[in-house]
Amino acid sequence: MHVTIFRMIHYKCRQAFYASSNVKRFEVPENKVPWNVEFLKYKPVKHTASVVVGKPWADPDIGDDLFKPKWNSLDGNVNRKSFNGDYIIDENGYPLNPIGRTGIIGRGLLGRWGPNHAADPIVTRWKQTTSKELEINKCSNKPILQFVAIQRRDSGEWAIPGGMVDPGETVSITLKREFMEEALNSIEKDEISRNELEKSLKDFFEKGEEIYKGYVDDPRNTDNSWMETVAINFHDNDGSIVGRIALTAGDDACNVKWMDIDEKLNLYANHSEFIKRTVQKHDAHW
Repeated sequence: MHVTIFRMIHYKCRQAFYASSNVKRFEVPENKVPWNVEFLKYKPVKHTASVVVGKPWADPDIGDDLFKPKWNSLDGNVNRKSFNGDYIIDENGYPLNPIGRTGIIGRGLLGRWGPNHAADPIVTRWKQTTSKELEINKCSNKPILQFVAIQRRDSGEWAIPGGMVDPGETVSITLKREFMEEALNSIEKDEISRNELEKSLKDFFEKGEEIYKGYVDDPRNTDNSWMETVAINFHDNDGSIVGRIALTAGDDACNVKWMDIDEKLNLYANHSEFIKRTVQKHDAHW
């Protein structure tokens, strides 16, 4: 069981260098990823990026006298529960990545020790011809699905326009907020325009279907901090809701577009897997 899990989703967080840095990860062979496999030579590099140190939204260091986290539970407004079940706290008080070794200890670019919760809205529509008919792929004989993709400002990779769940925030609010900020640039709109936009999308974002809930193979993951997400599909079946709104990149995105979906997709983290599951749900071309 362990082998299946880390082969599928523990790859991008074991690349040579940690995300957005020149910090080299300690090399972890695939068969040494699980914690229950002995790895006596393992000497991971310690890295917590200066951009997260001391930030009000980030945890203090482990060992700080004022930092008394409630692991594996709701800690005030901070959710320290993992979708993977209870994670282990080592003898020094550090939470351990539930999938295994990554070659880096510390928090890296992440704000929280343990799970860092995000939400990913997968907004889809059917690709249409100029005559407003569904476009069918000739090989699969199935309709082509499109999704709203953003190009991340930090890595340049294309991704689902998601983001972090703020303390005390419900996932449903995060999904709508992140989509509006990254794909519709709501932050730059005036209050009246922003309220009108939010009102027009209210019903749409109340009718999503869960695609995935769990660990994310994110390049920012470390042995002690990792990303988890809830990915939910919101489908604009006839293109009359989101399909009519002009997409405008904002916040952490430098570009945005409706992207055709097929098996060649290469997206940030394991977002391609979320999209593949969405395609299967709609019986669309892959």
